[in-house]
Amino acid sequence: MKNNEPVIEVEGLCKAFGANVVLDHFDLTLYRGENLVVLGKSGSGKSVLIKCIIGLLRPDAGRIVVLGQNVPDLTYMELDQLRARVGFLFQSNALYDSMTVRENLEFPLRRHWMNVEQNEVNDLVHKVLTSVGLAHTVDMMPAELSGGMRKRIALARTLILKPDIILYDEPTTGLDAITGMEIIELIKAVQHEYQTSALVISHDMKLARHAAERIAILLEGKCCATGTYQELSTSKDPNIRAFFD
Repeated sequence: MKNNEPVIEVEGLCKAFGANVVLDHFDLTLYRGENLVVLGKSGSGKSVLIKCIIGLLRPDAGRIVVLGQNVPDLTYMELDQLRARVGFLFQSNALYDSMTVRENLEFPLRRHWMNVEQNEVNDLVHKVLTSVGLAHTVDMMPAELSGGMRKRIALARTLILKPDIILYDEPTTGLDAITGMEIIELIKAVQHEYQTSALVISHDMKLARHAAERIAILLEGKCCATGTYQELSTSKDPNIRAFFD
């Protein structure tokens, strides 16, 4: 599914908080139609990376080009327009507890002032809920849903803007093994149905093995290796082997 067109290019990315250097000349490329998993241990800087890519954190140095635009150079309005094309699935799901599922899904359309008729909104809501297997939850409240269902609704809300790229922040964390595997399969199904490119940050080896076409290893602030699961799992480098043993 991947082609040679880059949709995210990260070059020489540096980010420190005081004396704590989190990203140290980190390099990464995500290609159109690709599922790329960034593997790293807790506290290794995965969340900082994804927040820099979406413009929530400003890097100290380096280049971040998303869909042809250099993120650190964008105005607030330009960044807002870019974010409409880049879905962000938060680890916490970030659903609004006071809104129904329908209202949660409609919110991004209102937020980005999409000129969409109500009947089209209804069709979009139904389509994305059907895509994640939860059409029957449309009038439910988030508190009525299980953790796995909330994760699916959050993904449906991301899909409703038809993004070119989806950024997944630890999508299987906090889920039991069966639900986690369902989310992994859903990530693959979304890529196939919507032709999205996905950058997934995780420490879940099962996710990396089943959902990634390529894996990038984040270690000591750098991208120390990229490759397929098979390539990296048979590496002789002890730093890489440590992730797979």
